[in-house]
Amino acid sequence: MNRHSDEGPVTIYDVARHADVSVASVSNFLNWPDRVSVTMKRRIGEAVDTLGFVPSLAARQLRGRPSGIVGASFVNASNPYFGGIATAVEKVVADNGLTVVVGSSHESAEQQKRLLDLFEQLRFDGVVVSPSDDDLEPLRRRRDQGTAIVLVDHEDPEHRLSSVSLDHREGGRLAAQHVLDAGRRRLLFAAGPEGVRQVERRLDGARHAVRQTSGVDLQIVRTPDLDLADGTDVGRRIAAQPPAERPDAVVAGNDLHAIGIVAGLTGAGIRVPEDIAVVGYDDIPFAAVAAVPLTTVHQPIAEIGTAAARLLLDEIAQPGRAPRDVVLAPELVVRASA
Repeated sequence: MNRHSDEGPVTIYDVARHADVSVASVSNFLNWPDRVSVTMKRRIGEAVDTLGFVPSLAARQLRGRPSGIVGASFVNASNPYFGGIATAVEKVVADNGLTVVVGSSHESAEQQKRLLDLFEQLRFDGVVVSPSDDDLEPLRRRRDQGTAIVLVDHEDPEHRLSSVSLDHREGGRLAAQHVLDAGRRRLLFAAGPEGVRQVERRLDGARHAVRQTSGVDLQIVRTPDLDLADGTDVGRRIAAQPPAERPDAVVAGNDLHAIGIVAGLTGAGIRVPEDIAVVGYDDIPFAAVAAVPLTTVHQPIAEIGTAAARLLLDEIAQPGRAPRDVVLAPELVVRASA
């Protein structure tokens, strides 16, 4: 039997007719394959492939079956850091027969709510969330109502949500201490916008290192974002200052910002690290192959994503289980920029 593309979606009845079996047999093939003989599985499988049949998610859920999908809401999924986490999550859940759908909140609580509402409406089996802000109560309520949720790069002070996070204060301290140990005394912290919890903690760590060292000046620069463009602008602004007023070291809120800063500085003829040392944060893949390989604080991206996925699978399998927190340690990676 052949079907034309204008006849509408292929249905379970079409598969049954093509395979010359009952609709009940096709239903068993899709939902309870252990009830179907090897021969019948082959016949129905061939019909599914030939016709291009795709089971209905809504119909699956009406039968009380899991959707087989988990959602991921990240602050910015285009950032290689979150992209790496998404890849690790995808690998773990795929090994368990699930698929990941990823969205970006762009640090907007409203956009995060829209994403999570959509995931919930589609009855996704669970959600990995990098929160857009510190207000975790909406996420806590969702978990209390039965949604499996795991936080990434953020912990819940009330310990009502499972989480995977990094010790960002220690990471910021490591970054600042490295340039201070090298004798730099005019430090600039490129912090991006206010309110990004992880970066604020990195700044706290840098301040701690500065307080432990005498004769250090610390300047904080804010930009609308922590991307390449804003980083390049920071580098150019530093280069435009009189040499005696320039910092001799810059710690950036993340690697993209740091790579942009290096580009802005070197484009203006300032040498990195001879004139100004630069340290990033995240250790994204681009960091090692940048024009000036970037000294940075390594976040174990794959480990973060893997741990988050495993926690989420546990939450899906055991609804209502006690939340768990995984805190990972940062590590300084020294390259040419500092």
